[in-house]
Amino acid sequence: MLGLNRKDSLLFVVVICLTMFAPFLLNPFPEGSELAQFNAGYPDLMQRFVIFGIFAIGFNILFGLTGYLSFGHAAFLGVGSYAGVWMMKLLTMNVIPAILISVVVAGLFSVLVGYISLRRSGIYFSILTLAFAQMSFSLAYSVLTPITNGETGLQLSLNDPRILGVSEVDGSIPPANLFGLSMRDSTELAMGNWLFTFNVGYYLSAVVMLIAFYVAIRIFRSPFGMMLRAVKSNQQRLNYTGLNTKPYTLAAFVISGMYAGLAGGLMVAMDPLAGAERMQWTASGEVVLMTILGGAGTLIGPILGAGFIKYFENIFSKINESILHQWFAFLPDGLEDALVFMVYPFIGKGWHLTLGIMFMLVVIFLPGGLVEGGQRLGRLFRRRRKTDTKPGAGATEPAE
Repeated sequence: MLGLNRKDSLLFVVVICLTMFAPFLLNPFPEGSELAQFNAGYPDLMQRFVIFGIFAIGFNILFGLTGYLSFGHAAFLGVGSYAGVWMMKLLTMNVIPAILISVVVAGLFSVLVGYISLRRSGIYFSILTLAFAQMSFSLAYSVLTPITNGETGLQLSLNDPRILGVSEVDGSIPPANLFGLSMRDSTELAMGNWLFTFNVGYYLSAVVMLIAFYVAIRIFRSPFGMMLRAVKSNQQRLNYTGLNTKPYTLAAFVISGMYAGLAGGLMVAMDPLAGAERMQWTASGEVVLMTILGGAGTLIGPILGAGFIKYFENIFSKINESILHQWFAFLPDGLEDALVFMVYPFIGKGWHLTLGIMFMLVVIFLPGGLVEGGQRLGRLFRRRRKTDTKPGAGATEPAE
């Protein structure tokens, strides 16, 4: 299928099903129930799942294949966002040009950063990328304010020229669109007590993510991908053979940066706003967490990691003391207050503490991330199935 082997084709079909049926899968609880607050099937969060999935897929091409750990990938995300907003201000509200220019500008910027940073490896490479990201953040925040609008952030206005489009519609800024389809347009489907939302912006992002995922599969299975794995395995030995590895690592770095720019362009397509905070070191650290948590070097791992972290960030962070008291209301007052006191530091504003603990557990017990956890469960079930299907399994010995 599409040039993929059987295993990769099956994985690709699984990802297609997960993204296309996400409005159903992420709304397992009926509206109005106590568990409805754990539903994640609303457009904004679903868009974040796939956009940050693209960001993590691209980062995994660099880190998962070559072993080069970049702490500055948020710079490409931010640069792509700024480029996308400027395209909407100057040209059109159609999201296609904004997404394309985001990828191109992020790719050009990653050529510059990669050419300098890849002169070193290991921790020195990581520090160089971090320095570039922080310099980019400082420039966007305080120096290049005519271009970035500083701490306020770059956004659309009614006096934008917009050569191929209108500057206003009914006295307001026109919405981002795809050939007339607004990114905000949604259709709701009610089935009993369940309510499912199908959003144009989400499905555009989902299709783009599927294309990005397919390209990542082809890169992983290509001779180029094998060369990147060889770099990760033993770059010094490759250099001894007379092979120059710099073009391969630079190409991986640029591809990874273009993925980040693509994610930045999609962010702008969903919400035409770009701020310097997208270039902070915390944003770069977040994509590192996503990749490691899901499984560095695997295909679907970064997507799982991105969805896991964004789910925690948007769902668990909303739980407060009043909700906890509702959960434990059936207990005696003293025990209820004690449980709320113990649980509250791990949710709400303290959700980072829970995420940190889970990340530590994954790194210690599942070095391969969530993907390794799934593989272990699969092997366990297969082992039990083989045991149950052995001839004579479960039969009792005849009495003497």
